[in-house]
Amino acid sequence: MSVKPVIHVGVDGSWRDTGALEWALQESLLRREPLQVVHVIDEKLRHVPGWEGDAVDDASMELVNDVQKYLDESPGTLDNEADLMVGPPARKLAQAAADSRMLVVGRRGLGTFKRLLVGSTSEAVVAQATVPVVVVPEHWKPSDHAGPVLVALDNDAENVAVMEFAVAEATERGLPIRLVHVWDLPAMYSWDAINVAGVSAELADNAERRFEKVVAEWRQKYPGRIFEVEVRRGHLVDGIVTAAEDADAQLLVLGTRHPTRMASFLLGSVTRGVLHHATCPLAIVPAPSAS
Repeated sequence: MSVKPVIHVGVDGSWRDTGALEWALQESLLRREPLQVVHVIDEKLRHVPGWEGDAVDDASMELVNDVQKYLDESPGTLDNEADLMVGPPARKLAQAAADSRMLVVGRRGLGTFKRLLVGSTSEAVVAQATVPVVVVPEHWKPSDHAGPVLVALDNDAENVAVMEFAVAEATERGLPIRLVHVWDLPAMYSWDAINVAGVSAELADNAERRFEKVVAEWRQKYPGRIFEVEVRRGHLVDGIVTAAEDADAQLLVLGTRHPTRMASFLLGSVTRGVLHHATCPLAIVPAPSAS
């Protein structure tokens, strides 16, 4: 499937505070690609007793009109548009963005109620999307971070799509790319302090050699870009989040795999954990075979 040069953004009633639209506008100007902003009315709410559908529709249209006015008054001359849809929010957003450059959402979720936090709509969007999803923390501003684009790599995943996305983002911003690999000892070694010391040193050395080789390959492919590598031991989620915080990363990038259709609706524990705790914008890039 060819990729359309458009960036989709999901918004709700708190769109002025979530940071998602601000991040997407910055990305739009950097890429010179227009935004397609989408607000989804959850069709389930239409069946809630006492729910006034007409009032919801009117409020949603007013929201879309306000967003369109904001887009029209924003810098640049791109043809940015705001639209309204009805249906399951995560599914609708994933479908709308299926052939676009990326989908941007806010940390607090995309529903009308504040109860729709990470773990519901935003997490479902990441699980169902077939394009990169950027999750932006609440109240994000362009001046919040000054560090590199940080990429979290593991040992087993196909990392090409993740790296290509990270390189594109770093190139737009003139930033270095830092590859971070976090590892930990298997539980079987936790009882033997002497053995742990030897195994720990060996694993650390092996990881550093492997990822220095990975960095060398990407330096050769993109000689104009600055690549750094960091290997640290610790809990995977905490290690990735802490590495991003220590580096003051402007963007954290990691991959996720959807090996089966049913599994695409579930997120791995590491992806979910980072999604919950990252303090900078987080890009989650699916494997090319995701469907």
